[in-house]
Amino acid sequence: MDERDVELRNRIYRWFVEHGRAPSAEEAGTDEAGLRRLHDAHALVLEPDRPAIRMLNPFSAVPTAYRVEAGGRSWFGNCVWDAFGIPAALGVDGHVATTCLDCGEALEAELVDGRPEPDDLVAHILLPARRWWEDIVFT
Repeated sequence: MDERDVELRNRIYRWFVEHGRAPSAEEAGTDEAGLRRLHDAHALVLEPDRPAIRMLNPFSAVPTAYRVEAGGRSWFGNCVWDAFGIPAALGVDGHVATTCLDCGEALEAELVDGRPEPDDLVAHILLPARRWWEDIVFT
């Protein structure tokens, strides 16, 4: 990514944090080509059928099972890893609510000073990191 793409990505992050949703290309001050460059660089993920942002890690632009409250706002994480990453990225404490994918039990964690409470929860990542971008939405 060149300097203009880094600035574009930073603008999109600022918008997402401020508004709680992904911006359109117009709101981000770019066009479809700008979004496509970021998608191709794995800096964000576009919807497969249109130039709309689906993922801007750790934020999800679509509802997921990973609800995050942090800094007086709320977002969705793409996965539990990303849900924990939202408060970390913002430098604030947070709360993550989800359900166990195995048994359906409600799970909640507080993130305080970068550490989860309770600290005995376990996450299972199905694929090794080297394979995540084969199908990042599934991963």
